[in-house]
Amino acid sequence: MHKAEVFVGARTRKSLGITILSVVLALMFLGAGGSKLAGMQMHLEHFAHWGYPSWFVYVIGTVEVGGAVLLLIPAVRFYGAALLTCNMVGATFTHIKAGEWTRLPLPVAVLVALAVVLASSRRTYN
Repeated sequence: MHKAEVFVGARTRKSLGITILSVVLALMFLGAGGSKLAGMQMHLEHFAHWGYPSWFVYVIGTVEVGGAVLLLIPAVRFYGAALLTCNMVGATFTHIKAGEWTRLPLPVAVLVALAVVLASSRRTYN
């Protein structure tokens, strides 16, 4: 096997891994955002507890669903990951502000996964 073939194989595996990670994240955000857009009482109560207005649930739901769709399209995956990273930074700070330390591992893990997608999907500008 030539060095070029090994490089192409590694690049293909990396691309497949990023695609799988993006799909998993997209499914997660589609579910989370969809339930917010459906106006589930649980989300309305959480947002009220955190001091956010009820309409903000729908804004976050739209961001999550929109970001999930962008994650599924390789040409704009970077923008979806960037949008959802901003969303998850907000979620992380919300949990910190509310003193909800036991809820921090999930948003932090999602932030790490989004950082991987961002790093591998980064745009180069000439």
